[in-house]
Amino acid sequence: MGLAALSTPLNPNRISAVCNTGRRARNLTPMANSSTSTSDTNRWSIAVAGVIIQIALGAVYAWSVFRIPLTKAFGWTISQVTLAFTIAIFTLGFASFIGGLWMRRSGPRQVAIAAGIFYGAGIFLASFSGGHLYWLYFSYGLLAGIGLGLGYIVPVATLVKWFPDRRGMITGIAVAGFGAGALITAPIASRLIVSVGVMRTFAILGIAYFIAVTIPALFMKDPPANYRPAGWTPSATQQKQRSTKTYTLPEAMRAWQWYALWVLLFLNTSAGISIISQAAAMTQEITGVSAAVAAGLVGIISIANGSGRFLWAWFSDLIGRRWVFLSMFVIQAIVFFILPRVSSFSAFTVLCFVVLLCYGGGFGTMPAFAADYFGAENVGSIYGLMLTAWGFAGVFGPMLIASIRQSTGRYAQALTVIGVVMLCSAVIPLLVHPPYTRREPIEMPKAA
Repeated sequence: MGLAALSTPLNPNRISAVCNTGRRARNLTPMANSSTSTSDTNRWSIAVAGVIIQIALGAVYAWSVFRIPLTKAFGWTISQVTLAFTIAIFTLGFASFIGGLWMRRSGPRQVAIAAGIFYGAGIFLASFSGGHLYWLYFSYGLLAGIGLGLGYIVPVATLVKWFPDRRGMITGIAVAGFGAGALITAPIASRLIVSVGVMRTFAILGIAYFIAVTIPALFMKDPPANYRPAGWTPSATQQKQRSTKTYTLPEAMRAWQWYALWVLLFLNTSAGISIISQAAAMTQEITGVSAAVAAGLVGIISIANGSGRFLWAWFSDLIGRRWVFLSMFVIQAIVFFILPRVSSFSAFTVLCFVVLLCYGGGFGTMPAFAADYFGAENVGSIYGLMLTAWGFAGVFGPMLIASIRQSTGRYAQALTVIGVVMLCSAVIPLLVHPPYTRREPIEMPKAA
């Protein structure tokens, strides 16, 4: 047998294949380690770029700075001017869905660049809206709103893939930038309006936003397939709160959990945005302070909006997303019941601060919530469509509190109604759970 084996002619192709296999085996481990190390470094630079994009987009929350100059310059009513902001926020929700679908085909970079073009162009073209209200709605409302939606979904959907170990924290950091955008932009825009006028301010900011979004957009990219940070394995808590299946958008929409998460985001956003829409007027009525003092509340609650996006999202990594929403609903129910009964401006400010912490917390926590339940691969389209809840809440919340205030003559009843809604909403987090994954039956080996 030994002599027969030695006498078998050697196959050169087989020898080459064996050698190549050996070389691949020797090179596999070092290359994998190097790639993982590089990816772990890259993900933090991508996170920084994502935060810069969100800060530029979050400048939309500084819209109140333009309200008085526009009404004085062109004789428009407050409602007419405010509608431009409402259109932008409503458009944002639907554009986020389109952006999520587009990311699935072309990746995050192209979508982010398009966001910078739409957003920058929309704000810039608003500089030609003097005396033409329809042009303000088209430019600032529709075009900039499209840019907002396309840009908002990119960092959220991209970073949740790069940080499977810290989903809540990283999405919280990203959207905290959106909440903080107004703090940076409002004082700059105010000074520009005084020095160059409101129309030229739109032009300057449009160019600045274009640069601030498109340059960081060049850093946006998806991680390698099945990426995991070096040395990380999901904890028992993480495994318990996450689905074992990656869902497509149609599959997610066939699960009742998608609609439950949509309702959670809608209800939480409605409560917070009702406060945002009436903050100054409500403060004057309940606490009796002057208009100038009440205006200071707007800046304070902007800080809460940005802080809550990070703090609640970070906390959700520790206790779970559903318990965060349960906590936020219960806390807000208590606060809304107390709000009409305080007369001190400082106490009223603290209570509004708490509500806006929860408002921001919903946006910080929900992207990770969606990724936990439906997988991170398609979270761009799945969460993008879920953001339509933001657009509908942006209409429903302000209309609810304004209509009750109009019919009763006071804010007290409106705040109590919202408190009841928050208390009832606390039931939903108790019921929601990850979608069950149907497991294939295990085939037993057949007897020989």
